[in-house]
Amino acid sequence: MSLPGLQRRDAIRAGVLLAASALAPLPLRAAAPDPKHDKRVRDLIARMTLPEKIGQMNQIAGGRQRALNSRLDAGMLDRVRRGEMGSFLHVAGAEPLRRLQRIAVEESRLGIPLLFAMDVIHGYRTTLPVPLALAATWDPATAERAAALMAEEAWAAGLHWTFTPMVDVARDPRWGRVVEGAGEDAYLGSRMAEAQVRGLEGPAGAMPARGRILSCTKHFVGYGAVAGGRDYDSADMSERTLHEVYLPPFHAAMRAGSGSFMTAFNDVGGVPMTANDALVRGELRGRWGYQGLVVSDWNAIRELINHGVAANPTEAAVLALRAGIDMDMASSTYADYLGAAVAADASLLPLVDQAVGRILMAKARLGLFDDPYGYGDPAREKAPLAREPAREIAARSVVLLRNEGAVLPLKPTARVALIGALADDASSALGSWRARGQAEDAVTLRRAMPQARFDPGSDPAQAARVAAAADVVVLAIGEDYDLTGEARSRADLTLPGTQQALVDAVRAAGKPIVAVLMGGRPLALERALAGIPAVLQTWFLGIESGPAIVDVLMGKVSPAGRLPIGMPRVTGQLPSSYAHVPSGRPANPDLAVDSARYHDSDIGPLFAFGHGLSYARFDYGALAIEPRADAAIVSVAVTNAGSVPAEEVVQLYVRDPVASVARPVAELRGFHRLMLKPGERRTVRFTLAHAQLALWKASKWVIEPGAIDVMVGSSSADIRARGRFSVAAGEGAIPAASIATAVTAV
Repeated sequence: MSLPGLQRRDAIRAGVLLAASALAPLPLRAAAPDPKHDKRVRDLIARMTLPEKIGQMNQIAGGRQRALNSRLDAGMLDRVRRGEMGSFLHVAGAEPLRRLQRIAVEESRLGIPLLFAMDVIHGYRTTLPVPLALAATWDPATAERAAALMAEEAWAAGLHWTFTPMVDVARDPRWGRVVEGAGEDAYLGSRMAEAQVRGLEGPAGAMPARGRILSCTKHFVGYGAVAGGRDYDSADMSERTLHEVYLPPFHAAMRAGSGSFMTAFNDVGGVPMTANDALVRGELRGRWGYQGLVVSDWNAIRELINHGVAANPTEAAVLALRAGIDMDMASSTYADYLGAAVAADASLLPLVDQAVGRILMAKARLGLFDDPYGYGDPAREKAPLAREPAREIAARSVVLLRNEGAVLPLKPTARVALIGALADDASSALGSWRARGQAEDAVTLRRAMPQARFDPGSDPAQAARVAAAADVVVLAIGEDYDLTGEARSRADLTLPGTQQALVDAVRAAGKPIVAVLMGGRPLALERALAGIPAVLQTWFLGIESGPAIVDVLMGKVSPAGRLPIGMPRVTGQLPSSYAHVPSGRPANPDLAVDSARYHDSDIGPLFAFGHGLSYARFDYGALAIEPRADAAIVSVAVTNAGSVPAEEVVQLYVRDPVASVARPVAELRGFHRLMLKPGERRTVRFTLAHAQLALWKASKWVIEPGAIDVMVGSSSADIRARGRFSVAAGEGAIPAASIATAVTAV
């Protein structure tokens, strides 16, 4: 489509969008802007030439992921002097970035500071558990602590901005980027999104502050729903699913104060998100009132040509600008083509001014105009790694999936065989997106268990002999770091390589086995785990991976992690979710009955969403429900009936059993992780707002009158107490799953 064609197609919408002044107040949230920043931004835009404005919209790679700063040569520095970029990524280091900033501030015409960015996803130098593992803590306070730690280290290295949290709901672990998110549930994902934003930026409105950096909530929207779990593919969903499942974590992150958003690579219903004005400029900016910086993903503007919605780079630049994309990451499409497009169509200039205003407002909010050299601390940059919190956070992420016969914790006198190459793979302990993390800093499971006899498992027969000589076998299996992450989708989620042969050989030795599952996603391991009495899901836990796992194996820590995404029996079950809509013919164990199930697999996942065991046993009392005008107080007493101190994760689910549209069989609407001493009893109270029960219907949130079923338990498949209350008709204002349930424990 030609540029005039684009103009004709968007004439009505563009006319509405451009009616407002491009220099209207530009708050990063729906809250009122800082008048000082607003005036500064207005003044700057009035003085800028068009090339300088487009330069601010251009983000350049100053290096590569594993060769930071490598492109900062003399030619690049001259471009800085000319104001040809507003941001660099793949750069780091307090001293080099201060020198680079000095050129921008003191040697360019307007002295506008640069934004320095990097993918600091789960640690800068101190590598922490991957985001999916952090979600397995079911503890927003732990996620916030982790984000604050990595923000402090990134800040010390001179960085202003990181591209996290990833809040894409993912119900198909074939998608490799499931490792970067919080799993399959919109409510859990919303709580983790809020926590990470707070950890990175501080309380809403608190920036700038020492040790804090700008968050970037990504990927808006639907990336976790790509077809077949294939990265970068198309996402197609109903309007209801979009609003009830995929949008809520973004709304929660926005309300927590996230200063920037990133659009997704995928299309939704045929419209690429990088060009999706209905969802970016319409929903995010218009309906939600978000005015933060929106950046494309890497090269995504140029890739609109591949999507088939733009015939050339000029059309791609115009589509992205009209959609509301402020900054072009790495493709140089804005830099190379937007100027000519604006010259041909002056109505684009107000949109350029809006985009530049949001970029400058982000810089002002970070304090860069007041103190452009206020980020970076060479002494703090060289500080020792934060091993103690890394170990604590890692241990809180471990999920005990099975413990038949109380194989765990291990007896101190047991002769242990440690088998499997992953037990000695320091690089995989770091996971993907490792920033400045170094493999030599990681303590592997082998290093943490020097008393165990180790065998890498390359020869299954030899491994079986080692197993036969032991009292118990710790078998490390799963995926290495390079099998999960971006562009790492897999069609078969069984054990990679020859690991199944290793499992078969070790199992035949006849000794008790503790399977330690390592990786960035749940695998389909029904066959592999058959007959194995104890199973731990340990993910990629970071530099203190080994010690944290040993703490759980030996009983120093009673595991309390819970699955943030169900674990399938076989790959063919995917995608799936506990929160599915009921069928007219529900799954029936009797194969003679026609029902919604597979004939060659048992019903449901191998391990359900929310599942996780402990070294203690917890008893639940009856449910008490106290109706209020606009909420219900749901209370349950929980007792540690075991012999060791341990944590339980109390989970609250709801269901609307009769509605105008079929509703999920269960939806998480609250949880609380609490420590209980042996014999201790505490009452957990959830304040469940009626707005959290709203459904999306006719393009708005509606609370339908009638009964609501309430279920409380240890997982989506382990409900211990049930109740029911009624609600009156009403309307909601924001995504239901994004609203946090107030919880107290007394």
